[in-house]
Amino acid sequence: DEDDDDDGDDKEEEKAKVTNEIAKKPASKQTKSNTNTKRPATAAGAAKNPTKRKKTKSREPDILQVEFTFNDMNEKFFHGLKTLIHSSSTVYAPHSSALSDLMIDNVSVGTVVSTEGDEEGNVFGFASVLNVTTYGEKESIKFLKNLCLQNCPDDRKSELETVLSGKTKRPAGFLLHSRMVNLPLEIVEVLHQQLVLDMDWAVEHAEGGEEERKSLDFGAFVRLAPAYPGESSTPLYKYFDDEIFANNAEFCYTIDAPKIFGSETKQLCSIIVMTKTGHRAAMKDLAKLVNVT
Repeated sequence: DEDDDDDGDDKEEEKAKVTNEIAKKPASKQTKSNTNTKRPATAAGAAKNPTKRKKTKSREPDILQVEFTFNDMNEKFFHGLKTLIHSSSTVYAPHSSALSDLMIDNVSVGTVVSTEGDEEGNVFGFASVLNVTTYGEKESIKFLKNLCLQNCPDDRKSELETVLSGKTKRPAGFLLHSRMVNLPLEIVEVLHQQLVLDMDWAVEHAEGGEEERKSLDFGAFVRLAPAYPGESSTPLYKYFDDEIFANNAEFCYTIDAPKIFGSETKQLCSIIVMTKTGHRAAMKDLAKLVNVT
């Protein structure tokens, strides 16, 4: 038990180191939020005063400075995770609770973006990978598998069946991520980088022996990315990082997402299949994009 505690401490120390490194980057850990609001220029009730006032320059918007933290999955984040994954796509909505539970259970590989001193479990973003074999009997994972296979083009179906079969040398995982729309680009990049560190850490420190180590050493990733129809056959991705994943994928194909009652907006789902090499290449492209921006 003491060894287990030491491993847990090691991981927390490593995450702390990552957070410290982030703090050294400009506009990274301490980042100006995009959700700035303007305070009223006059106090409440000022309109009742008939006295003519001198014109004054309008006040600049107040800047809210937020310090983001990167945390392991935890029960306190359940509702925040569920809200984000439910709103990200109609593909995930029916299984948002179950997928949130699985991500929390899969504590070794997953990161949550929250804020310094948060006690309410607020979630600004998350990233996780769920092993398609480990959780293969869960209804939510069965649903995602069937959705991918039923709509897969014939020339790629055999390949995808192999990826999702659980019989490959290295396992495949469903890559899940979502966030608030105004999360700073630098935080998005670090969120994905942290997930890579999680995977590497989990393989190195697997407590369940060789079998668990192999289950965490992912060789392929399948991402069901929310998207919308574009002017051409290329979908418009809801999250810009999904386009980077698609550019580094072995193959992609797009399907119609379930419709929302009363909504006229058509939603799509882009199914992105990447190797580990492709995923790591996407991380480099993401870093380049954020640093240039």
